[in-house]
Amino acid sequence: MTTSETGEPGGFTLIEILLALALIGLLSWIFVGGSNALLSERGLSPDEQFWKVCSAARKQALEEHRSVVLTYDPKARDFVLGGDAHPKKVPLTGPDDLVIDFHPVQSDSSSSVLVGGTLVETEPLGAVMFYDDGTCTPFRAQVRTTLGAHILSIDPWTCAPILQKNDAAQ
Repeated sequence: MTTSETGEPGGFTLIEILLALALIGLLSWIFVGGSNALLSERGLSPDEQFWKVCSAARKQALEEHRSVVLTYDPKARDFVLGGDAHPKKVPLTGPDDLVIDFHPVQSDSSSSVLVGGTLVETEPLGAVMFYDDGTCTPFRAQVRTTLGAHILSIDPWTCAPILQKNDAAQ
């Protein structure tokens, strides 16, 4: 801030105003960048991880023009893409008791058991296939923890989630 020749305070110079604006802009940039980094570090849910792996398997099948096998290893808690000499392992994060099983689209009542009030299917598929034309084996995925289980339905033509009636209402 400058003072006039008479000693009375004057206004701010252009340099002082520009420096203040630059400082405000720098602090805003740091704050916004830091908050974005914090928000992006939120872990993916098991469902989101499953859909990400399905997308990766489909993409690999389309790009390499060959079928890709997808399995889940419950001991290592990994999705395994490939099945050839060099399979790609994708670790699954989540609760320690998390298990993902693949099941056929049509299930019979003999393969389901009621566990703690939740209907759990007991005869999973060993693996599912993603084909080089962008389709996949018709299957469903069951995500289980001690808190319960739920089924994810996969469209075999697009390998994307099938919307349920309650999803369409939202």
